[in-house]
Amino acid sequence: MATFGLVHGAYHGAWCWERLTPELEARGHRVLSVDLPCEDPLAGASEYAAAAIEAFADADDDLVLVGHSLGGLSIPLVAQARPVTRLVFLCALVPRPGRAHEDVAADEPDMTLPGPEGGACSGPDGATRRHPDAAARWFFADCPPDVAGWAASRLRGQFWRITQEVTPLERWPDVACSYVLGARDPVVNPTWSRRIAREVLGVEPLELDAGHSPFLSAPAALAEMLDPRP
Repeated sequence: MATFGLVHGAYHGAWCWERLTPELEARGHRVLSVDLPCEDPLAGASEYAAAAIEAFADADDDLVLVGHSLGGLSIPLVAQARPVTRLVFLCALVPRPGRAHEDVAADEPDMTLPGPEGGACSGPDGATRRHPDAAARWFFADCPPDVAGWAASRLRGQFWRITQEVTPLERWPDVACSYVLGARDPVVNPTWSRRIAREVLGVEPLELDAGHSPFLSAPAALAEMLDPRP
């Protein structure tokens, strides 16, 4: 049995793991999740990591961190602060010590794929928000329509200090890593994910026949892939 600490991506919340959690629990694992401070304009990777560290405080040393999409930028910081057995980057961005993510993205323009035109807007508070119809067609493209609509309606505002700042990650923690990608991901380019998994993490990526949100579209297959037991 393992304890999974699930860290969501941009715009999301702990709610996004509701279909994956029972699949992991049915396999005998414990599941913890966190709501990251994405609506706080002052929150960067350190604040995101602090929220996860608090949420996972009573986890044993068997903690497996799963970071989805933007969540990949903060999970290595959690591993620097407490015992973790594995980092799993799920359709995820990958930080580079000493660099801001926006600079990395500029050097790697194939990192993400273009979303629907007019899919995002700036709210009165300055946060970026996603139009539900566009989000359903992008983030949740391969989900059943009712699931895609439900998920799109739950999305929150997102501030971007975490991508603008130089990452506080000074060096990679000495923790095993995995990368799980969606072969039909329309958000984080699968071709980029394959390359970065090999070149940056030094691992062979694992692939699901899924889009950007396999925790909603293929939760049983994702749980099987995450299960550390043979």
